[in-house]
Amino acid sequence: MDFKQKKKRVGYMRFLKWLMKSRYKQPAFIYVDEKFDDGTIILSNHEGTDAPMAIEIYFDRAIRMWGTGEMNSGLKRLYKYQTKVYYHEKKGWNLTLARLFCLLASPLTYLFYNGFDLISVFPNAKFITTLRESLKALDEKDNILIFPEGSSEGYLEELKGFFAGFITICETGLKKGKDIPLTTAYYRKKDNVYFFDKPILYSELKKICSTKEEMCDYMCSRCNALNKITLNEETIKNAQNKDGVVITLN
Repeated sequence: MDFKQKKKRVGYMRFLKWLMKSRYKQPAFIYVDEKFDDGTIILSNHEGTDAPMAIEIYFDRAIRMWGTGEMNSGLKRLYKYQTKVYYHEKKGWNLTLARLFCLLASPLTYLFYNGFDLISVFPNAKFITTLRESLKALDEKDNILIFPEGSSEGYLEELKGFFAGFITICETGLKKGKDIPLTTAYYRKKDNVYFFDKPILYSELKKICSTKEEMCDYMCSRCNALNKITLNEETIKNAQNKDGVVITLN
């Protein structure tokens, strides 16, 4: 199976990613039953910065991540978002500490976000911009990485639910004659393993679930199930390469 390689990022990203390898180690990429084809929507847990950075630094597949509009809308808006929402509300930091920390962290994060080639996610009517860019990326055989978990209580090991933005993309694609494949993914930080579930076509998901709420619950349950998988050390070691390994569950 021929996979599309990751697009080249802007020049400084190669240096930044090399620098960040001292903080983020090579994960083991584990596929359950089969690898997904390019042009797939990946629904993953977030695990703070660990899951996005594991993908960006080490995953050798073409990826476009969804990111909040604040991430892609200038340093000032990013600083406000990181201090109040990300570090204070989601990670529970003291607000003053978050503001001081982000005086250094936000400029570096801004460089990363610019280099990530993010797809900005906008609320309400502006979501049409997100939708168009996402469908265009899928047509070009990029994989769309979405972190749909509700994180108002922080990033939890057991995910409580998914937002339904991914369904809007799939439903629009289906109306245009494009049946978009979906897969769930779970980054397990404690042993540095990134799991990818067997993909499912959106048309098949619609046969299983009749409402958006059921679809979100079903995909969230599949994501959480990945965290229950047990692996031996040999499998993890063999999967610590750019291609990962495929496993079959009994």
